[in-house]
Amino acid sequence: MASSAKAIIILEQCGKNKGYKEMDACGFHPEGGCCMLDGPEKIESTINMKTLWKNISVEGIDIIFSRDAGRYICDYTYYASLYYGNGRAAFIHVPPLSKSVTADSLGKALQTIILEMLKQCGEERE
Repeated sequence: MASSAKAIIILEQCGKNKGYKEMDACGFHPEGGCCMLDGPEKIESTINMKTLWKNISVEGIDIIFSRDAGRYICDYTYYASLYYGNGRAAFIHVPPLSKSVTADSLGKALQTIILEMLKQCGEERE
């Protein structure tokens, strides 16, 4: 990443069950290329990431909304979390720490995002 480029945080909306063709570092490959053989094709998070994305901004970091975490460890982990959590999970891709993305700035960005998620969860209960 060029030093003038902004860091990127990606908010994932859903996890997908099929299409896992690559092996992980330990040689694991899901049976049938599926995360859960009996699971639905896609599971949406109960958190509306698109609304979250529209409502927040963080200085020095771009925030992006996504519906595809890729068919590797990220999507597999997210799908399993959504499956076992009945949709009550979130997945956020974060940039690596660098001179332009310090632990403090990334922590503050994640705090802003998580507080907005909690607001959504509070609205659901009302």
